[in-house]
Amino acid sequence: MVRLAIQRIEERDSAVNAFCVRDFERAEAMAADIDERLALGEDPGPLAGVPLAVKDLEHAEGLPTRRGSLFHRRAEPEPRDMPHVARLRAAGAIVLGKVTTAEFGFAGTCDTKLHGTTRNPWRLDRTPGGSSGGSAAAVAAGMVPVCTGSDGAGSIRGPAAFCGLVGLKVSHGRIGRADGASENSQFGVLTSTVADTARCLDIMAGPVELDRMSLPRVSFSYERAAQTLDVAGLKACWSDDMGFAVVDPEVADIARSAAMHLIGAAGLQHLPRPVRFSNIYPAVGQLYTYRLVSRLEAAGYLPDRWDALSDEVRRNFERFPPGSDGERIRAEDMIAKLQLEVAEFFGSADLLLTPTTACTAFGAADPAPLTIAGQDARDTQDCPLTPLANFTWHPSISVPAGHTRDGLPVGLMITGPRHRDDIVLRLARILEDVRPWPRTAPAFA
Repeated sequence: MVRLAIQRIEERDSAVNAFCVRDFERAEAMAADIDERLALGEDPGPLAGVPLAVKDLEHAEGLPTRRGSLFHRRAEPEPRDMPHVARLRAAGAIVLGKVTTAEFGFAGTCDTKLHGTTRNPWRLDRTPGGSSGGSAAAVAAGMVPVCTGSDGAGSIRGPAAFCGLVGLKVSHGRIGRADGASENSQFGVLTSTVADTARCLDIMAGPVELDRMSLPRVSFSYERAAQTLDVAGLKACWSDDMGFAVVDPEVADIARSAAMHLIGAAGLQHLPRPVRFSNIYPAVGQLYTYRLVSRLEAAGYLPDRWDALSDEVRRNFERFPPGSDGERIRAEDMIAKLQLEVAEFFGSADLLLTPTTACTAFGAADPAPLTIAGQDARDTQDCPLTPLANFTWHPSISVPAGHTRDGLPVGLMITGPRHRDDIVLRLARILEDVRPWPRTAPAFA
């Protein structure tokens, strides 16, 4: 598997530009070691020999973490894996390298001054999304079956939707972490099947001593639950836009069709009622801008090196300025208001079904769209529905829902009860069974 993955990377990545660090020599040595262990009758683990790539915001032992930024272009190799990467390796996965990210994870594209433009395998003139764009592109192009990712406001689910993949944002604390990063961001993987995502969750899930919010291990298998969990009778609501977002009507129609098919196939109870939540997109942008600018200033990179930042990161700083202390408090109050609204919603419903993104993948090096379907989308842009789960800590998964008339993927987002990752995985698997999707983009099949 490793040799085939290396061959595909060498053949395909020149068109996609997903890999920013390659570690083929070590990968081949690790693959040979696994072959020897198998020959001796040993069990190297449930991911024995599976090729894996790691997002360039996450540490992999022996490889630099450059965060998509010129500020870190000379980063030294990391001395150790992050916990979720270490767990995947311990299960037998073999790291082939690092894949690109939006700079500091702060953009919905994957176009940086350090690594150039990463492209969507479904249409090379389009973006794979961000910030886990390199992860999505590598899987959709069939170079590797699994890539790690992180999701602080949709950075796994958005790229999954744009690239026709499965992307789970786990319940907060499900995968323990040790990096001290934002509590609203969670690690995970991008894959092409629900079974692969569930198996990886079985491996990655569990507490980390340094993470006070990490959850205990569950007593069951997520992979098994995705196949067998009884979800009939759960109450599901559909919403095109959560009551505030500008969503392309074609995207909404495709996602709605998939949602209704899922409701029928899973035996869910459909609650046809309006869903209206507060729009926290500008508030999230403002708070994330404040945190990132403050860190870069403390590190001495800003204000003198603004020009070294990627174009879309600078645009996001302009769209969502840090503001005053009072403005940031109001942003936090808006998020707290949403948390109360969502708690009330889940008091009488079990599931929220929506489009994952407001539009399909836009230009690979273009700014996020400020107009969608002829409407002003400055306050919502391309991924306005995903932050809800990050700031309320619910599990949320994006799965392929279908394709637009021009052949671009659309995602359906399934958001479930807090801590019930098994439920959203089971529903995703049911949809996969009744509406199968391609495992790679057609041009790379």
